[in-house]
Amino acid sequence: QVQLVESGGGLVQPGGSLRLSCAGSGIIFSSYDLGWYRQAPGEQRELVAMMSKGGSTKYVDSVKGRFTISRDNPKNMVYLQMKNLKLEDAAVYYCHAGGLFVMGGRHDFWGQGTQVTVSS
Repeated sequence: QVQLVESGGGLVQPGGSLRLSCAGSGIIFSSYDLGWYRQAPGEQRELVAMMSKGGSTKYVDSVKGRFTISRDNPKNMVYLQMKNLKLEDAAVYYCHAGGLFVMGGRHDFWGQGTQVTVSS
């Protein structure tokens, strides 16, 4: 059974920092592209940051220079370091693992989400 479990969310003031963590089990992280998505109330879920299994990264423009995604494959962990948080960063953040396999097809797994609240 595959599980992705996020942690590290919470309440932070504008300008503050948080580090989200996602622990995976039941899959081999090194075989997957890993990403962080977020969804604010009334909004669609959007990709925030992604790191391919090869190590390339992609960020949504609004977080470039403030957020950093990293991964630790031996530990089956992916992180999102968030700095200089803004009010508009408030959302539920979801961990995602995705991969396309020659024999097994496409696989996508999601965590349950962790709430990030930015408020003064």
